[in-house]
Amino acid sequence: MEPLVVTQLLALISLTWALDNGLLKTPPMGWMAWERFRCNTDCTNDPQNCISENLFRDMADRMAEDGWKELGFEYVIMDDCWMSRQRDGQGKLQADPARFPGGIAKLARYIHDRGLKLGIYADMGTATCMGFPGTTLDKIEIDAQTFASWGVDYLKFDGCNSSPVEQMQGYPLMSKALNATGRPMAYSCSWPAYLGGLPPNVNYTLLGDICHLWRNYNDIQDSWDSLQGIIDWFSNNQDNLQPAAGPGRWNDPDMLIIGNFGLSLDQARSQMALWAVMAAPLIMSNDLRSLDNRARAVLQNRVAIAINQDPLGVQGRRLLQEKSRIEVYWRPLAHYASALVFLSRRTDMPYLYHTSLAKLQYPAGNYEAYDVFTEAVVTGLNATTELTLSINPSGAVMWYVYQQADALHYHQRKTSSQSSFHKAKQGHHSVL
Repeated sequence: MEPLVVTQLLALISLTWALDNGLLKTPPMGWMAWERFRCNTDCTNDPQNCISENLFRDMADRMAEDGWKELGFEYVIMDDCWMSRQRDGQGKLQADPARFPGGIAKLARYIHDRGLKLGIYADMGTATCMGFPGTTLDKIEIDAQTFASWGVDYLKFDGCNSSPVEQMQGYPLMSKALNATGRPMAYSCSWPAYLGGLPPNVNYTLLGDICHLWRNYNDIQDSWDSLQGIIDWFSNNQDNLQPAAGPGRWNDPDMLIIGNFGLSLDQARSQMALWAVMAAPLIMSNDLRSLDNRARAVLQNRVAIAINQDPLGVQGRRLLQEKSRIEVYWRPLAHYASALVFLSRRTDMPYLYHTSLAKLQYPAGNYEAYDVFTEAVVTGLNATTELTLSINPSGAVMWYVYQQADALHYHQRKTSSQSSFHKAKQGHHSVL
């Protein structure tokens, strides 16, 4: 089968969710300031990189003009440090007037005019993590109304400088307040990260009823060590985390750091592959103005994105940890397909890993596989076919696996799906 046909087959993955108008039925995609730009407020000496309206306009321009929007990257998200040090005379949050002279409503219009959505940051506490005005319990309603009046589409609600009791009250209250505005806003909660991330401290049933996504664990840093720590924590606790995820309710292992300074090309591919298999939000934090072509190719890989955006919304799992320091991850997908990631934790040299689909719990049958990063098609597979994969140190091989019968019936399905696919394509991203 030709790679183009395989890519078209993968396009069918994204059809189902386009029929539903609910928020975040697939993981959100976009860009966020924090990991790359932190709390840089020095616009006098570093005007290109400080937290200002110019930075977010620049990123919106790049997302609209460089192919990101067409792939589904739609949220431009502000993080901490956008605020003035004081609320205004009516008790409302306000942007720093020197760094955001046009105000947030004007910035939202700029972003909306480019077909994108604006995300904003607030903190359930007396102050944000960096010391700007927090959202105490008595300010939740006014802040939700303020965000809605500005045209905000997404709220990241942090939890610095608050107690567990205040969080227990505040996170549900903010959900209620956002709904009461009448403006659809995605709601990202940092609540679990402040409670250790696991039951019994975290009630994921309640969390899924009030939040669209949530941070479970530590902030990601720009390093392979940080990325590995997050992978370890999510994998070691997958029995608690995986059942909590699904359409409209996502575990969030934090931002994509691809294109910064801490990852090699192989490590960048590993993050993209694992975030896709974990059904994680694809929220980049990098400088889109200077992104190199290798990082862009990883982040804009249409098949990896399609796997991440699979409409079943089932979070993947780690299947195996081998003594060779090779790990295998698996995610079930629509149309009885699946994704496999073979991850190397080695640091020495490429490793030849021997396995078969039967060893990875696949039933008898005939299969084909599409290598997501090399674009090679592996044909003639059955469950017992001996496979040998070369995996680079700290790198990953990612396969989209489907039964051969699905490939044979593709053209029959294509005829009946074509009209609905083009309708979906008009209002939503696809992998074509």
